[in-house]
This record gives sequence, C-alpha cells and structure tokens, in this order.
Amino acid sequence: MSLHAEVVIVGAGPGGALLGYLLAASGVNVILLERHGGIDKEFRGEHLNAQGEHILREHGLYEHVQQAGLLLMERVEYFQQGRIVKTILPAPGEQHTGIHVPQKNLLQVLIGQSVPYPNYRFMMDSRVTELLHDPISGAVNGVKVRHQGEEMTIYSKLVIGADGRYSTVRKLAGIGTQILKHGFDLLWARIPAPTGWPATVRMALAKQAQLALFSQQGGYIQIGWNIQQDSFPALRKTPIEPFTEALIESFPELEENVQRHLRAWNDFVLLKVQSCVCDTWAQPGLVIMGDAAHTFSPTGAIGVNSAMQDAHVLAPLLMEALHADDTGLARLQQFEQLRRQETRAELESQFARESGFSGQFPVYQP
Repeated sequence: MSLHAEVVIVGAGPGGALLGYLLAASGVNVILLERHGGIDKEFRGEHLNAQGEHILREHGLYEHVQQAGLLLMERVEYFQQGRIVKTILPAPGEQHTGIHVPQKNLLQVLIGQSVPYPNYRFMMDSRVTELLHDPISGAVNGVKVRHQGEEMTIYSKLVIGADGRYSTVRKLAGIGTQILKHGFDLLWARIPAPTGWPATVRMALAKQAQLALFSQQGGYIQIGWNIQQDSFPALRKTPIEPFTEALIESFPELEENVQRHLRAWNDFVLLKVQSCVCDTWAQPGLVIMGDAAHTFSPTGAIGVNSAMQDAHVLAPLLMEALHADDTGLARLQQFEQLRRQETRAELESQFARESGFSGQFPVYQP
C-alpha cells in the first residue's frame, strides 16, 4: 500500500503536532505519524513559558488548551530547611511564572484542531523503517512505515523528523550528533498534592542536589530530583528511606503523601540527562526539529517551548519551499540558520543555571 502527501511529519509530540496543524490550516497536504498507539504516553516536560504561550495565542489555540485544562503558576519559591529564602513573582503585566499543561490536553487540541481539514491525516502505531530517496537527485522523497503491523510506503516532497531525542529519522539520515553530558541524571515521581498546596514551582537543595517540585493541573505534584550521573544502579541497591526523609525535611507538609506513594525505587522514573548538538538539521527533502535537532536537559523547561518555536518558524519556510517547488538543501537550511544560534544560547544558559543553582541558597542560620 502506498500514500502520497506534500509533507510527512514523523513524531506527534507538541512540536510535530503544532507543525502539522499550521501546515494543514494553510492548505498543505500533510500526514502526521506517531509510533505510539495513543497520545497519552508518559511525558515529563509539560510546562510552557511565555514563548510557548505566545505561540499558542498567536495561532488562536490558547483558549482551546485553556478549556482542555491547564494550571497557571503563581510564583517560584526557593526553600532551605523548610523556609522560603527567595521568591520570584510574575513579571509586571504577566499573570503567572509558567503554565502546566498535561501533554494529552495539549496534543488533543493540536490534533483535534487539525483533523477536520481534509488535507490532514494522523496515523498512530506507525514506525518509520526507511527513508526513500529520489533515484536521480538523491533527495529524500518519502518513508517506509510499519503501520499497525502492515508495511506501507508514503511518498512526499518533504520529510520532517520531529521524533525526539532518540530520533529514528536522524539516524536513518546519517546525521552526526555530539552528545553533551550535564553531570547529573534525574529521578521523576508524581504524588497527590495535599489540601491547600499552591500553584507553584518550589526548589530546594536536598542532599546537596537540586530538588524541584512542580504543581500540576489535576491536583498533583511532579518531583524532579537530580542525582549524580550514572549513580542510579548503585543508589537503588540502598534503602530509599534516607532519600525520602531528605524530601520530607525540605517540605514537611508532604510527609504523609511521600510515605504513602514513594515507598520503593520503582516509584521513581529515571531520566538520563543529556543534550545533543547535531551536525546539520537539513538534507535535500528532509528537516529535523525539536529534540531530534537540539536536545536540552530538563532545566528551565525549555524543550517543549523550543520545539513549538521550531514549528512556528519552520511552517512558513516549508510553505514557501512547496510554493517554489524547491526542497533543496539551501532553502531548507534557512530554518537552521534562523534557529541554531538561539537554541545554542538556550543550551548554554542551562549549563550556567545548573552550575549556579546552589548559589540561590544562603548559608542557613537556625
């Protein structure tokens, strides 16, 4: 079986889904592929900053996301031994210091607003197995896909790799990647928020490492705890109690919920923290974007917002390329030229924030 489209997008995360909507709304024939069988898969980076909010508002999507469910952060607080030592409030004219949006809510809006367009097709349970190339020019001109167990060929003028940090499209294209380590990994967990817990981001030093608590829409708290890089195999052989006791010492009001919901190391999920810098983001007929092109660490919740900015910048460039019937390297590299410097600056800011985190806390005097 074969299909045809002007653009095939591989990966239905926020960046790929937003790009699919922007192209479909502009009349482009687009197919969005997602390897999972649904859009409610586990996801960590669910906080929007001012950039992400602005993009949604500009394209008339924010109100739909708001209706689906989100939570405005009232402030960012730094705690030391149970006491607030620093507070960041919304900037003048702003209503929040960030927004929590469950990924399923965001994707339901982005995909839901796209599906009514007759030139749009969303295909789940679809794994790309091969890139197709024009036999004369050598340009990428489609993909081979295993869709719901069946082999399928999709021919297109453009293939977009929006399939995350371990991008299959990037690997199949042979694009080289420099992996950058941050010196730590991250343990994620989620517990119910106690009654009266405010909509905040709370930061602390626990066991001399960064501990971050993010209020979530729906009455939960997401916990992100830095641990030394590659230390989890050894750590999980030790009792969990000293670890959870440090969390309770930082936030005593969480004691009951921590003891109830964080009882074993399996209650945490490990994220191996690394960033990547790719040799290129474009080949004739192909572009990579989002985490496929520039992976970030979780610091500052940059990733989802940067992926959406990629889609915002890339969509008009792709429409111009299709209109000009030119999907060559020079034209597609315009996207990289517009975005690479900015993403590199964001990555450097992450390293600076990570190295300076302990400086946010004064020496505690009881």
